Amino acid sequence: MGHGRTTPRACAAGAVSAALVAGAVIGLAPAAQATTPGVRFVDIAGDGGTVLKANVVTPAGADGSHTYPLIVLPTSWGLPQVEYLAQAQQLADSGYVVLSYNVRGFWQSGGEIEVAGPPDVADASKVIDWALANTPADPRHVGMAGVSYGAGISLLAAAHDQRIKAVAALSGWADLVGSIYSGRTQHVQAMAVLDGSATLTGRESPELRQVFDDLYSSRLSKEQEMIDWGRKRSAVTYVDQLNRNGAAVMLANAWGDTVFPANQYADFYQKLTVPKRLELRPGDHATAELTGLFGLPNDVWTDTERWFDHYLKGADNGVDHEQPVRLESRSGGGYEGYPDWKSVAATRRKIALAGSTTIRANVDSGADGGIVFLSSVLDQVAQLPPVASLPLLPRRWAAVWQSERYADAQRVRGTAQLHTTLTPTAESGTLVAYLYDVGPLGLGKLISNAPYTWHGRTPGEPFDVDLDLFSTAYDVPAGHRLALVVDTVDPLYIEHNPSGAQLTFSSPADDPSYVSVPLREQ
Repeated sequence: MGHGRTTPRACAAGAVSAALVAGAVIGLAPAAQATTPGVRFVDIAGDGGTVLKANVVTPAGADGSHTYPLIVLPTSWGLPQVEYLAQAQQLADSGYVVLSYNVRGFWQSGGEIEVAGPPDVADASKVIDWALANTPADPRHVGMAGVSYGAGISLLAAAHDQRIKAVAALSGWADLVGSIYSGRTQHVQAMAVLDGSATLTGRESPELRQVFDDLYSSRLSKEQEMIDWGRKRSAVTYVDQLNRNGAAVMLANAWGDTVFPANQYADFYQKLTVPKRLELRPGDHATAELTGLFGLPNDVWTDTERWFDHYLKGADNGVDHEQPVRLESRSGGGYEGYPDWKSVAATRRKIALAGSTTIRANVDSGADGGIVFLSSVLDQVAQLPPVASLPLLPRRWAAVWQSERYADAQRVRGTAQLHTTLTPTAESGTLVAYLYDVGPLGLGKLISNAPYTWHGRTPGEPFDVDLDLFSTAYDVPAGHRLALVVDTVDPLYIEHNPSGAQLTFSSPADDPSYVSVPLREQ
């Protein structure tokens, strides 16, 4: 990881986001408790005897004469056990036994935060054991679901416990390293949200504290150790086990998720051979599911219940016959269905990155990915993504390439890919690539971005850079252009450019540079 920089703006954004998470906690508890008077609060002995605080909601009139499908809901990172009560009541009214529990290390549950480590996976099985022994739950029909942290734990549990027959993983991760360390770059605002909310609501284990400290301080000597730690906590590591166990898996995420980007879910989805579904919508981390936690109408939770109805109850509701990849563009227009992820992009359009361009590092050019949560929420509710005036971007610190003006709308769907030749003046460094929708006056609206960091390169020696930008769905209006901007500083990420470093981008004749933009069939 090497030497890295953070900015005061990044730290401030982390503190603000942590406060937002805490505010959500405060708001959820009384609302949920008021709507679920029949909830039963229990203590469950988890792995090693650690006490897990939990609650159970059963169907009205359940008298033990017959059993019901079981749904287990591990809580999100930093949220209390009442998080899911509104949804639990709705599911119970539909004929499920629903058990929600506070994961270890948070709130009143015992233990320390293990970040979906082996004790958390073992806890999930212990919770299922308890439910089968103490509620009218059917051992043949067990499901797990959760938002964020609960989603990641649900996927891992399904890979390790064959009793789990269906999973709904909402705003979660399948690849922890690919989420907070994509492009070999620390996602510092996302880290600050996780770290800050854990400090407010839980007890970090010494191992987790060390991981955070190593990430913040960019200790390259600890990089492989950190990657190994993350892989142990990633469902993609156990995808073969998950496929063998056969649980039906529904994945849902937001295009602008700044904690767990959509790419890692799409990549994981393609590795699954079980019954599966992928849903991607506008928004940021957990914002697509948020209204459902208050019991309000919500597409994500509606589809989650349909998923369980079919795979736990056997309901013939058609969910297994629908197009399994379901997307909603950030530009509006309703849902789109596709048979698989590869079909999302019918074609690709390459924009040549011609010539040779040199930029200087260490200064934010004004092209940025935004602020964690806030920017993508604005995009979700008002279609206002981060913007930059391309004519005003200083070419000393930003490289800019633009396409021709398009006569027809360009429906970007999927993952844009950057290929270029880079010659740095230092052995380590960071670049951030941005794809913009540019209007007639030169105002660019952010379509996607991604960071890329390198270490151990020979100064003055060129090398190839291949970078996947974060997956998205966005409609570029007719008469607009596409533009690629590359600079070296973004408050979302830690940058590794030594003072005075310069980056030169070139396009050799035998290996031209380009950005490949995925487009839906026109």
